[in-house]
Parts: sequence; structure tokens; C-alpha cells
Amino acid sequence: MDIHLNIVRSHTPLVSIIINNYNYGSFIATAINSALNQTYSPMEVIVVDDGSTDNSREIITSYQDKIIPVLKKNGGQASAYNAGFAATSGSIICFLDSDDFFLPEKVSLIVKVFQANSEIGWCFNTVKLIDEKINKEIGLTRLSGVGKCDFRDSVKNGTSLYVPPSSGLCFRRTSLAQILPIPEVFINGADGYPMKAAPLLSPGFMLEEALTIMRVHGDNNSTCRQDRPQLQTKNMVTAYFLRVKFPQLAKICNRMFARGLSAYWKYRVVYIRYGVPYQGSRELIANYFARLSLPEKMEIILRTVYYSLPKKATNPLNLALKSSSR
Repeated sequence: MDIHLNIVRSHTPLVSIIINNYNYGSFIATAINSALNQTYSPMEVIVVDDGSTDNSREIITSYQDKIIPVLKKNGGQASAYNAGFAATSGSIICFLDSDDFFLPEKVSLIVKVFQANSEIGWCFNTVKLIDEKINKEIGLTRLSGVGKCDFRDSVKNGTSLYVPPSSGLCFRRTSLAQILPIPEVFINGADGYPMKAAPLLSPGFMLEEALTIMRVHGDNNSTCRQDRPQLQTKNMVTAYFLRVKFPQLAKICNRMFARGLSAYWKYRVVYIRYGVPYQGSRELIANYFARLSLPEKMEIILRTVYYSLPKKATNPLNLALKSSSR
């Protein structure tokens, strides 16, 4: 009997869902319920509240022992991910933002992918965007390929990937442990760090099914926010910390840094959340350039100028940029 139970458990890995929340009391219950109502078992649901000042904690504590609550002081999204991961026990980890929700079969399908592909370290699925006001689909996130993918060489060569946002990201614990902790300077948009690092570390799987629903609403920080181009400056922060820990991503980081620097030239401040500046912007820029070779510095300046030009302008730097990236 014990042998049989061990065999069954080996084929049904524990899955941990980390829900990060800050002042989304109007959404959090739907997110938690979508995690609890998965068709798969065994699971644990870790809900990290990042110092909310609305009714979020009252809602979270009402679930009692159905979830694992982590109630912390406000530190930002990266700190919430780190605290959530520290509270998990699962061999597969799924991220879920508190204003999004999973379809009931998501975890079951994700587990099947991991079981069928022992060499992969991550599985990302398409995310469907819904306009909260009219309850209507407005689009799907893009994927760089479908099925099993190995991007390790391409990301080292500077190829950027189309990867879904945080609620479409799932990892083997062993893979995520190589990436975390996420630098806690990221108050928002912390998913950019693991989503870019994971394809460097192992093969993965792009699941085409839209298993996650992302709400587009008035309080989104960056999703579908064309009115906040200054948030592009955060690319510099992401690029800096990624390059420090994962120097193999130097080419991708240099391009990200140039895009962020072009926005910085315009806005003269680096934002880590809309309206929240990053302290130490000039030091970060100086420290990043200190890591570069002379050809890299020249390429970043060329790219920064290129990104700063009007979109419709004929750009004489295009050939130079293409040559410098070969």
C-alpha cells in the first residue's frame, strides 16, 4: 500500500500558486477562487498581501486554512514574489496577479506538459486580455513559438522573445530557484526579471492555449497604457540587474538599456512604477557603462539615438545598428 501511494505521489507533483496582491480588494476573491477551483490536486495557494490599505486582508483571512496567507508590509511586487516563493513547498510554481484569474484546467494542463518533458524548466501559456468595463476580449498575448522550445543560444545572441506577463508564467522549482530572489527595487513589473532569465537556463514549453485571463482596467500600471511611455525608462533597471546576475544576456540587456536610456533622455527620470522614481538613476547608468567594452558603449549610444528618433523618420543609423549587432 505504501509503495502504491509513493508511485501515485510521484506522478502528481505538488503545485504552488503564488498570488501577489496590493490594494486589489475588488479582484482578489476571483483570483483566489480560480486557484482553489482548479481541476488538479494536490495544490497549495499562497496569497501574499503587500501591505494593502483597502479590504484585501479581510478577504484573504476569510479563506482561513484553504490558503497560505503571507501578510507583509509594503515592499513592492518583487518582494511579494520573493516572500511567496519562500512560503511554497511545490515542485511546480505558478504566478498569478490578483487582478487576473486562471481557467479551471490550467494547472492540470501545465503539469501534463512538465511530466511529458522532463528537461524543461518553465512553461508559459497564452494570456487573454479582457476589457473589464465591457467584459469583452480585446486580444491575446504573443508567444515566441509553440510547443517545446530551446532559446538558450538565441537569447545569448541577443534575440528578444515574446513572453506572456506574470500570470502566464509557470516554473519548475529548481529553475525558479536559480533566478530568485528578484531584486526588490521592482515595485511593479517584477515579472520582467524571471521571464527573461528562464529561457537562458533551460528549454521550456510555450502552451498556445489561453489559460489565463488578464483584466484591463483603470488601475493597470502598464498593461495597455499608451499614456505612460515614461515607464520605458524601467528597461534600464531591468537590464542592469539582469546583466549583473546573468552576463550571458549581455546583448539583450544592452538593447533594453538603450531603449530605456532613450526614454530617460526625454523624461530625465527613471520610473519603477508610474509616478515613483528610481533613486540612484545616474549611478545605475554609470555603473552599467562601467561594465561595457568600447564597442558596446558605441552600440548603445547608436541604439539610444535610433530609439529617440521619431517613429516615421527615415533613419540613417539603421544600417550601422544592423552591422554592429552582427
